[in-house]
Amino acid sequence: MSTDKDITVVHLMRHGEVANPEGVLYGRLPGYHLSDLGRQMADRVAEHLSSRDVTYVVASPLERAQETANPIAKTHGLSLDTDERLIEAGNVFQGKTFGVGDGALRKPGNWKHLVNPFKPSWGEPYIDQVVRMKGALDAARDRARGHEAVLVSHQLPIWIVRSYVERRRLWHDPRKRQCTLASLTTFTYQGDRIVSVGYTEPARDLVPAHLLPGARPVPGKGKAFGA
Repeated sequence: MSTDKDITVVHLMRHGEVANPEGVLYGRLPGYHLSDLGRQMADRVAEHLSSRDVTYVVASPLERAQETANPIAKTHGLSLDTDERLIEAGNVFQGKTFGVGDGALRKPGNWKHLVNPFKPSWGEPYIDQVVRMKGALDAARDRARGHEAVLVSHQLPIWIVRSYVERRRLWHDPRKRQCTLASLTTFTYQGDRIVSVGYTEPARDLVPAHLLPGARPVPGKGKAFGA
């Protein structure tokens, strides 16, 4: 039975770097795994959390999230659970490169998907992401009541649920998301209520400069599309 004195910490982690040499928006497609660097990021965060009171680890069903979560679960002697609600946001441009010169925007037939950035019209509605991600957060809170949980998910759903909790508008400039690869967005609950949100980047020194927030794309470099 919970009380208002219960303090539970839920870390919402973005997965590590993905091997994506073609630079496609991989979204929910299967077969996209962590790169060697991504595995280093996962190990770094597992080490960072090794002394924490983690009693529950769960991940999106996508390979990159599962592979990121595995070292954390192993470090704490836990089995890894899967929660479909932590999956990447749906996107109609999945499987395509995305850009004006050589990507999906070159085709006028795709322009109809860009008419409403507030919903957004090209993918899963923001409010739907809030509902499923908040549900996953609260379920993890209940599983780890009085302790800590780690949930591995993807950049957009993490940013959207954080924006909702912090009472910001859901539509935004993607370049300004504070959700670097292998970062931790941490929600502290008192009882059933979120009382604070924190953010840390245990593996920031491993993140390539062109994948940091606000960085310009670099020709020939893989991109964290669909992350």
